This record gives sequence, structure tokens and C-alpha cells, in this order.
Amino acid sequence: MTHPADSPRLGSSQKRRIAVITLAAAALFVVVRLLPTGTNLSHMDFRVQGANVIEFCDPANPQFLPVVAVKSPVTLTVAAAGPARAGADVAATLTLTTFSGKPIAPQDLLLVQTRRIHLLITDPSLEDYQHVHPDPGARPGQWRFRFRPRFGGMYRFFADFTPVATNRGLYAEAEMAVDGPPSPVAAGSQAASWEARQGGYVFTLSPGSLPIRAGVPASLRLAIRRVAGGPVPLSPVMGAFAHLVAFDARRSGFAHIHPNGEAVTRHPDPARPQFTFRLAIPSPGRYVIWSEVNLGGSETFAPFWFDVSP
Repeated sequence: MTHPADSPRLGSSQKRRIAVITLAAAALFVVVRLLPTGTNLSHMDFRVQGANVIEFCDPANPQFLPVVAVKSPVTLTVAAAGPARAGADVAATLTLTTFSGKPIAPQDLLLVQTRRIHLLITDPSLEDYQHVHPDPGARPGQWRFRFRPRFGGMYRFFADFTPVATNRGLYAEAEMAVDGPPSPVAAGSQAASWEARQGGYVFTLSPGSLPIRAGVPASLRLAIRRVAGGPVPLSPVMGAFAHLVAFDARRSGFAHIHPNGEAVTRHPDPARPQFTFRLAIPSPGRYVIWSEVNLGGSETFAPFWFDVSP
């Protein structure tokens, strides 16, 4: 039986141990907070007050983002080093800063899908889509890239990136004029189709159900086969074997979608590779989804036009 006189002594010992553990934990917390993260930007650098401000995106729940209509907490500009002409290589510089003007440098961004910035480029017809990855420029906040526009017109650039300070996806957009004849096709006038042929391959995008409705998450399955038969030589691109990027006909926004589950890392069946995706589109209208895969060492893009019902 424990003597009553021993109880206070036992309680004091427990209190001393708790105090030591608490002080050690507090010291560890302070040390961790003082460790350098590599970035001089904080979470508040990516916050803008007011209505109609773009929200951070959860990559586990991809959705269509109306980037043009909302205010972004970052500023994006694009400038060509010389005249930008259709059919010719264009060297350009992307400048990325916070809303207050602080440069966003490589150490300020996380590697996502093997890259710090994904730059999605489209012409007004959405017949020309390109996906490039800018490299750090001469000054903090500057990023260099090259692309070859197929047509003339006002090209739009959507930047997809994740700040270290927030660990959540963020977006911005800019435009640049390209000289030359425009595409003969108007955006949205393309025939709706869930099948496309590119470079000797047939791409089929199959919705889980039709029609696709605004605000209702849709399941999509991408299948690829070789016209002449035989295995499909797929290689990873940006850490996965397939990607989808969706735009509306007005180019008001986009969705960058990665395959579900093991399709990201597990090598698909070479005879008939298939990938599943999930996407929510908030508004009805005409849309295009571009698939992107690496076939035999060459990145290949295929478009699918479709309608979203109310």
C-alpha cells in the first residue's frame, strides 16, 4: 500500500519530467522554425484581399480554373526577345512576381510533376496547344523558354506552379501577340469528337457517362492503340505516362489533370494502354481536352472537343 506521505513526492517528480519534456519540445519547435527553407517568401505574399480572388488548388481534386476572370496573387508577364512570328522559333522571357512585386525565383517554387513551372500555351483557335517548362533567367523572377507558334494571333499563356510557402497549386495568365495568318478554324467550331488520330496512333477519350454536366465530377478514360497494330511505346513524361489539359472555347481558364492511382508510376499494358482521370467543370459550354503522352521519345498531343451540359 502506498503511504500518503509518498504521494506529493511522486507528483513533484512527474511534474518535473513533464516540464523538461515541454521545454525540450518548445526548444525544438523554435529551432525548426529558424531553419532556412530556401525561400524568402511567406504564405502572406500569396494572399490578396478582396472579392473574386483565385484560390489555392488542391491537386488531389482537379477542377477547371477560371484564371482570366479572377484576380491572382501573382503577376505574370511574357515578352519575346525579338519579333514573334508564326512558324518560327520564339525566344521569350516570363516574369513572375508576387502581387506586391517580389520576384518569384526557383527556390520559391516546388518541383511538381518534375518541373517548377508548367506553361500551357494556346492560340485563339485552340488548334495550337503547347506545354513548355521555363528555365531560370538571369535575374530572380525571370524565366526563359522557347516555343514555335503555328498561327498568328494573341497567344495566351497559363502558368501552373506551387509556391514553397503554401504547398498548394497556384496559377496566372498573360498574353503575347504573334504575327502571321491566324488559324482558319474558329475556336469552338470544331466537330465534337472523343477520338483523335496522331502520328499513326488512335487516341480515344471515353467519359464514364454522357452528357457531361456542369458541376458534376466526370470520370474519363484515355486509351491508345497503334493503327498498324503492335505495342504502344510509352515512356514517362513529367513523372506520369499521360496527362490531360482542358480549356474552354473562350480560353478563360484551364484544368491540368494527372491520371488516377497507379497509372502515375506503374507501366501500362503496351498492347492497349489505358488511363483514368477525374475532372469537374463548373460551367456549361464547349471545351477541348488535349492529351499529352511520350511515344517512342516524342511528345504527342491529341485534342478532343466536347460539350458540357447545364
